[in-house]
Amino acid sequence: MRGEKTRLKLIEVARQLFIKSGVESTTMNDIAIAAGKVRRTLYTHFKSKEDIYWAVVESEIMQLIEKLKSIVNQNLPPEEKLAYYIFHRLELIKEIVLRNGTLRTEFFRDVWSLEHAWKDIGQQEISLLRLILQEGVDSGAFEVDNIQATAILIHYALRGFDAPYVRNHFQRMAPGREEIRAAAIDLILNSVRAKGTVCTKYIYPDSH
Repeated sequence: MRGEKTRLKLIEVARQLFIKSGVESTTMNDIAIAAGKVRRTLYTHFKSKEDIYWAVVESEIMQLIEKLKSIVNQNLPPEEKLAYYIFHRLELIKEIVLRNGTLRTEFFRDVWSLEHAWKDIGQQEISLLRLILQEGVDSGAFEVDNIQATAILIHYALRGFDAPYVRNHFQRMAPGREEIRAAAIDLILNSVRAKGTVCTKYIYPDSH
């Protein structure tokens, strides 16, 4: 228990230092001093600065997963739940990256490196999506032949939105994020909607 508390403290201290000074300028010694620990303690938990950097990224994504779990557990119709999930996922990713300031450059520097952070956590998101899809199939709202494969496809489709959405690259082609979100929700919902069901538009305006 104490070891886990120390690890979590080191991750949070590293996150704050990465935001303040940048990942490249922060040393393992800086992290140890700021955390009030000797370097040996730091190296007990993390082999390198790269390890602790990815621990920071993973901790942020784990917070995202916990918030998404709360959405899945809400008592909503499956179609509305999936729309709500997509909207909040896009906004939560943006919030995580923007909150971490100078970390955002590192976060998007090499898109393939993000596979490291998503390696285990991605399976959790696929499980959440599978639950929503199963609810939809059971209620007759969705028509999905292969729930597992569809959950995987939606997961990777949403991940494809992450970087351009946060960087607002869509702005050149559309008026704003609200329209992009609505289009993303429509695209995914239309792919799973049961034939003959009423097509509801789910538009969530920007909160700021």
